[in-house]
Amino acid sequence: MEKIRQFISACIAGFMIGMGGTVYLTQSNPVVGSCLFAVGLLTIVVFQLHLYTGKVGYLPLQKPAYLLELLITWCGNWVGTFIIANIVRVTRIYPSFAERAADIVSVKLADSPLSLFLLAILCGLLMFIAVDTFKNQSGSTIRLVAVFVPVMVFILSGFEHVVADMYYFSLVGAWSGHCLFMTIIMTLGNSVGGMIIPLYKKIFSV
Repeated sequence: MEKIRQFISACIAGFMIGMGGTVYLTQSNPVVGSCLFAVGLLTIVVFQLHLYTGKVGYLPLQKPAYLLELLITWCGNWVGTFIIANIVRVTRIYPSFAERAADIVSVKLADSPLSLFLLAILCGLLMFIAVDTFKNQSGSTIRLVAVFVPVMVFILSGFEHVVADMYYFSLVGAWSGHCLFMTIIMTLGNSVGGMIIPLYKKIFSV
């Protein structure tokens, strides 16, 4: 039952990231869009849902069994993004940003694996900062800032968030062998970025 709970939690988390991606696509102002995108992460941290980029950073501090939880989380996130993407596709709002979504996906899939990997590392680092600060700080102001600012930074900078990209790929029906390969590359990048601070703290005992 615990594994089922984790999977459902991850599906909801993926759904909420897709919700953030949807509102981002509807906004012409990128700053506003990036800010509103953070509704997804805010929901996830408040309700303690399973998001791959929010959990992978803690891998160095966990037992090997944690790898299974990460796999379940990744799969659930994919299912959640796939569900909301296909809901949005059949609504009246989709045509208004379909072209923009297709352009975003085209840029990502035309990029080099190295570029995507490095951009994903930077996003993974920001996501760990956001989630860990919300978890460990007591002040409501710093917790909210920690959720919204890193999300805005990674979106405005063009860094790669694998779960958000799962949503965009599903939204435009872009899944293919190449797309899956690029998704794995971004997963690895997010993983490396997310573990930078935990590894530093573990090695130097800080």
